[in-house]
Amino acid sequence: MSDIVYKTLRWSGVAWLWREVVQRRKVTFLLFHDMEVHDAERNFAYLKRHYNIISLNDYLDAVRNNRKLPSKAIVITFDDGHASNYVLLPVIKKMEIPVTIFLCSSIVGTQRHFWFRHCEEMKSRVELFKKMTNEQQLKELDAYGFVQQQEYADTQALQKEQIDEMKPWVNFQSHTCFHPILPQCDDATAEKEIAESKNQLESSFGLTINSISYPNGDYSTRDIQLAKEAGYKCGVTVDSGYNDINTDLFRLKRFSVNDAKSTAELMVKASGCYALLKHRLHKPAYGFKANVE
Repeated sequence: MSDIVYKTLRWSGVAWLWREVVQRRKVTFLLFHDMEVHDAERNFAYLKRHYNIISLNDYLDAVRNNRKLPSKAIVITFDDGHASNYVLLPVIKKMEIPVTIFLCSSIVGTQRHFWFRHCEEMKSRVELFKKMTNEQQLKELDAYGFVQQQEYADTQALQKEQIDEMKPWVNFQSHTCFHPILPQCDDATAEKEIAESKNQLESSFGLTINSISYPNGDYSTRDIQLAKEAGYKCGVTVDSGYNDINTDLFRLKRFSVNDAKSTAELMVKASGCYALLKHRLHKPAYGFKANVE
């Protein structure tokens, strides 16, 4: 059904109109996660043909200096720091694509697991786990053999030597330490996840950290304040919409492309029309929480 929707929105001209009219004076952030090489080659080639790809830092500089950005500007981001991101480096270099990867600082460089990718048996319960307090979630995950600090036999995240090799071409930023749902954390845990991630990435990986991506797109007034206090310059969400130089830097909007498997899917999702139309019908469960109880 989704494939039919993508093709319909593409060939009807809706996605083209959205791209050429709605996006022309906006800055669009795209979210990928774990894209395969052949998909990256196709997707990056499409984005280069139809958009002006800029880096996250280009956007921040434009906001800071009130500088005009190119039409149909687009920022490419990846969340988590999956090990497979490393194999995209030759494509990134060859096509000269500015990419930002948000890293979970206590998982990269280790054999630890992302809690939501620990094992097949628990994947059907991931959405349920997201609704639990962080403390309750970790207790439930223990039944599946997941321990936050434990090192496992397989590697799920980028390793330090890979990050070092990618640094000249990739902008690495923060995605907290262990990828918790921040509004489900108590104050002390949320502060540690936000501040310590920045410190770890700078001290252990030699990175310059100015941005944070809120895990799962969930964040609150408290988490924004903690990010500001930790020294971040912006926070990236998964709230659907476009940005400009007046957008709240700690509530930057982004469209999830979900590692698009076809040109039709990428065209529709990159334009933003798919998410905006979908969210008119079904409000997403994730997003901004005014306060944390």
